[in-house]
Amino acid sequence: MQLITAYISVVLIWATTPLTIQWSSETGFLFGISSRIILGAIIALSLISLLGKKIAWNNKALQTYTASGLGIFAAMTSVYWSSQFIPSGWISIIYGVTPIFTGLLAMKILGERGLSLYRLIAIALGMLGLFIMFQTGLEISPYTSYGIFGVLMSSIFYSVSMVMVKKINADIDTYSTMTGGLIVAALLFLIIWAIFGIDIPAEIPNRTGYSILYLAIVGSVIGFFLFYYILKRVEATRVSLITLLTPVSALILGHFLNDEPITLEIVIGCAFILSGLLLFEFEGAIRRITITNIED
Repeated sequence: MQLITAYISVVLIWATTPLTIQWSSETGFLFGISSRIILGAIIALSLISLLGKKIAWNNKALQTYTASGLGIFAAMTSVYWSSQFIPSGWISIIYGVTPIFTGLLAMKILGERGLSLYRLIAIALGMLGLFIMFQTGLEISPYTSYGIFGVLMSSIFYSVSMVMVKKINADIDTYSTMTGGLIVAALLFLIIWAIFGIDIPAEIPNRTGYSILYLAIVGSVIGFFLFYYILKRVEATRVSLITLLTPVSALILGHFLNDEPITLEIVIGCAFILSGLLLFEFEGAIRRITITNIED
């Protein structure tokens, strides 16, 4: 029951994340992401201290923090940069291909299930959906392709990080994984801040400030804690299935709260991507149903 509750909570958090990412970036995407992660790391450390927990510092724990932190840094920077060019709902749709990337990586690195005819068809469906989204995006703005590319790169970074954390398989609690990953990511953003400088706005709009606070507490601390709690108990590909459940909710939120258009082409592209993911993830059940129908 706890695992199911955690899974549903992550789905809900991730459905609201794309829109709040856009709102938190209204004064600059680097300020939005760095302030979120640095604040999240401070909150996580405070929470660890308040609960009397200790962070593990053994070799495997450090490897886990590095894999997690690098993934957070690369994936979040990419998606925040991309949010400048595409509607928020698109982020969740494009991120829906994550289980495909994760499945391919898990097959090579973790020895999980290989590619079958059904999975090849699923990948083709997902790519067709992305192509439709790409074509639709170019009609909106030539810069939309930047956003699509950036979110795809974010998805790949996220998949690599997740599979590597799973491969390391450190015997540490979820508090350590979540906090250690945020600390590494926060340190990287502080380095970027020191080298390149990040403009701190003289005035932060209420919506931007609340979005940063929401993402730091709910999106980072609570979201990452629940995510790594699930990842420790479920195979990597199953965890990435979360991205299959969030696109429709994110599209609806973006439409009603941010006046983002939902066209027929967007719906068709989304349908192809989700159909591909369903086939990719549940190929076994689909194969059994198909065989049963043929035999009958």
